[in-house]
Amino acid sequence: MSDQSQQSAPSAALPDARPAVGYAGDITPQQAWDLLAHDERAVLVDVRTEGEWRTIGVPDATPLGRDVVFDEWVTPAGPNPRFVDQLVEAGLTPGDERPVVFLCRSGQRSIGAARAATAAGLGPSYNVLEGFEGAQGLSGLRDVEGWKVRGLPTTTYDEAAR
Repeated sequence: MSDQSQQSAPSAALPDARPAVGYAGDITPQQAWDLLAHDERAVLVDVRTEGEWRTIGVPDATPLGRDVVFDEWVTPAGPNPRFVDQLVEAGLTPGDERPVVFLCRSGQRSIGAARAATAAGLGPSYNVLEGFEGAQGLSGLRDVEGWKVRGLPTTTYDEAAR
C-alpha cells in the first residue's frame, strides 16, 4: 500500500482500536484526539447530559479548528428518541464513512451511542474508553483517567456553544 493510500484509509489513524461488537471499536482519549487531528472529516460527539456539560465542562476541539457535536444519549426523561436524527441534523450522513468519535463520562453510555450510529449507517463509529472524566479512583473522585486527566483540551459548555 502506498503512503498516500495509508493516509486516506480511516483505519490507518487507529491501528490499535480495540475490537468491539456493533461498532468500529474502542479507542483511548489520546487516540481520539489524534484521529480528530489527522482526519479533518472526523467528528467528536459528546453524548453526556446538558447538566454534565454545564457543571463539569466539555472537550474543546477549537485547537483543531472545529466544533464538538453535543447530542444527549439520555435525557432527563429517559433515552433520547431523536439521538440519530440529531446527529444527521448536525451534518452526519449515513454511508459517507466519516469517522465519528463518541464520548461520555466514563466510556459506557458512548458504547450505546456508537452502536446506534453504526446501525443507522453512520461512521465508522468509535467509543472513547475512559470517557471525559473516567472511572472513580480509590478516593471516590474521577481523577485517575479520562479526557480531562489526560490533559486534552477542555472548555466550558457556554464557551463551546457560542
